[in-house]
Amino acid sequence: MRCLVEYCLTASRNDGIPVAMNRPSTSVAYASVVLAAVLWGGSIVAQKMALGSFSAVEASVLRDIGGLVILLVIWWSKEGGALKINRADMGLLGLLGLGVLGNHLLILMGLNYVSGAVGGVIIGSSPVVTTFLSALLIRDVPLHAILPGALLSFAGVGLVSVAGFQSVGERPLLGGTLVFLGVVSWALYSIGSRSIMERISALTVNWTTLAVATVLQIPLLWTDQKVMDAGIASVTTSDWLALGYLVIFATAVAQQAWLFGVKGIGPSRASVLGNLTPVAAIGLSALLLNDSVGSIEIMGICLILAGVWLVNRQTAKLGH
Repeated sequence: MRCLVEYCLTASRNDGIPVAMNRPSTSVAYASVVLAAVLWGGSIVAQKMALGSFSAVEASVLRDIGGLVILLVIWWSKEGGALKINRADMGLLGLLGLGVLGNHLLILMGLNYVSGAVGGVIIGSSPVVTTFLSALLIRDVPLHAILPGALLSFAGVGLVSVAGFQSVGERPLLGGTLVFLGVVSWALYSIGSRSIMERISALTVNWTTLAVATVLQIPLLWTDQKVMDAGIASVTTSDWLALGYLVIFATAVAQQAWLFGVKGIGPSRASVLGNLTPVAAIGLSALLLNDSVGSIEIMGICLILAGVWLVNRQTAKLGH
């Protein structure tokens, strides 16, 4: 992890690099991050549903190919197909692609063993991971300003996780570990992506890193098959719809919105707003997957939202 961050910082200081691109306004950046967080909450449910017909690798590959096609079309129409990156940027984009790969694939693999609601709250640990690494290594905001709110939200995540532990799934330790490693992968991606977006558009970063992740996953299809064995006819309509949601909203729309927001407000504040993801995941899991949500879960959600409010209040005072 440290090597990736150090590489990102080195790449961002190279001489001869164009000046920083204009950042989005704070309000637009916040709205983008909130949109991404809510869409990702829905993606937890969609991923869990898609695993009914697809293997984890199949779902991840199809999701990334579909998202990549959409992003390439948008990129070509907006930027004319001109890709201007130097050798250092190519290396950094390759490393960031590993972060995308880890996030998409590890979470899907973990959801084989835990419920959608519990998977969502484990993903709620993302602010703690990203905030700590970001504040410590790139110092975009003071650690003392971020930590109390992040820990408050993490307390809510922990409360919900403990409450639902008895119903998390058949192999909760393995599933929870895989989902958490997916969170770590995304934290590194969020930290590393901001420096390169000073020189390259968020759209370019999005499709190039997704392309790296897609290419690396394709050989894995021979190790984890479901549809390839049972045939396309085995896929239900609901599972096709779930996969479509992952392609359009969770990958193409949410990932672009997240990068746009990180560019404007930085990975630390963006990651705390990411706590809205487990809130959406719990609600949608209860509605669509019939996962139980009781008073303890509701209390945990309140703690998560309180942490979001506290961090935003503290950083606003500091002018970050």
